[in-house]
Amino acid sequence: MLGWLCTLPEPVPPRDEPLRPQFHFTAPSGWLNDPNGLVWLEGEWHLFYQWRPTPDDGPEKWWGHAVSRDLLRWTDLPPALHPDEHGSAWSGSCVVDRDDSLGLRRGSAPVLAAFYAAAGGKCPESRGKPFTQRLAFSTDRGRTWVQHPANPVLPNVVGENRDPKVAWHAPSRRWILALWLEGSTYGLFASNDLLRWTELQRVEMPGCWECPDFFEMPVQGEPGQRRWVLTAANGRYLVGSFDGRAFRPDGPPKAQDAGPNHYAVQTFFGVPPRDGRTIQIAWMAGGSYPGMPFSQQMGIPSELTLRREGGELRLFRNPVRELRALRGRPWRHAARTLAPGEQIRLSGELLDVELEIGAGSRGRLELDVRGLRAEVDPAARAVRIGDRSAPLRPRGPHRLRLLVDRTSVEAFLDGGYSSLSACFVPQGPPEVGLRAEGGDVRLAGLTAWPLRSVWSR
Repeated sequence: MLGWLCTLPEPVPPRDEPLRPQFHFTAPSGWLNDPNGLVWLEGEWHLFYQWRPTPDDGPEKWWGHAVSRDLLRWTDLPPALHPDEHGSAWSGSCVVDRDDSLGLRRGSAPVLAAFYAAAGGKCPESRGKPFTQRLAFSTDRGRTWVQHPANPVLPNVVGENRDPKVAWHAPSRRWILALWLEGSTYGLFASNDLLRWTELQRVEMPGCWECPDFFEMPVQGEPGQRRWVLTAANGRYLVGSFDGRAFRPDGPPKAQDAGPNHYAVQTFFGVPPRDGRTIQIAWMAGGSYPGMPFSQQMGIPSELTLRREGGELRLFRNPVRELRALRGRPWRHAARTLAPGEQIRLSGELLDVELEIGAGSRGRLELDVRGLRAEVDPAARAVRIGDRSAPLRPRGPHRLRLLVDRTSVEAFLDGGYSSLSACFVPQGPPEVGLRAEGGDVRLAGLTAWPLRSVWSR
């Protein structure tokens, strides 16, 4: 009955509407929110996402679908999942069933298994149904999807439990599923066959809710050391040990991105060992795109690393290296000191800017990104956008990397120590202004690259 909505209109390239981001992912039309089912298979990065056919939010959701070879240029495919009598197709994850736990492989390509929350009561057909976790699978590299007859693979546990994220725990050779239950409580479940799940434990993450992700990472600079990370929708995270039965956090949740538009973070499953990166995408939630046939955008795909900083393990986050392929000829500015009121203007609609604030700076560096105001305050060791603030490292010099697209800016601080992601509606000319206020600001280096649109050929 809903099938007619599962065919996307053909886009008219280039996608050049006035407020269309040019190197961040957007749906060709309609509403977009949480990234879902991030997975790598046979040279393709798969991005599924919460989607609606109209550019307004609502409870009825599909899984939109796109694939890429480079994490930047995406090819749209028809939606993979749609609302039905069991509920709306809310957020979840994908895994590659390489060992054929499901027994469904029919050729050389392994099966893709998608786990999602069937949001009972959120579409007319499912009125009165509970929230359950369901499994759909694909034997043709994600082009078509079939509901598994064992559904629901996880019946309702409590309330509107949702957002299943599945991982593989190699030592115990079991699948692990993280699920948001209610409030700040998350559940961990285990399975040998991806169909029957046993609850292992419940984990409290104060100040967190929704969209868990659970993954293992090496500790940079400490050979042989690995930790598990549990993240929440708002990007806050716990680092700890996991033995296949219990997750033991090292301490309280830490913040990742402090900006107003960073949500529903998820990492890719199945990144090949020869690559070895942990790559994360966030929804830049809450952006405004007046008059556009689409709404919302994803954040830039980012690489996570786990490092010891000040005696504790901390996630660092930086844009993926593939972004450098969009850079044009750089503008380099020699080291200089900006006196109060002195400014530099960087022209360009799409920019990648790197700067370093040297020791001895007494003032603040104020930034104007097409009407969006930000400031770097070395004395307070903070970067601010509006009422949001992200910390700099305790000691300088301090480095800042800015990615500027038509409707967003992402600031990565001190090599990924923290970050700020923000959306805006352009209010000024295509440029970034930098001005010293309250004292001298020592710029030890400044390089800006214009970026090419991913829609240009």
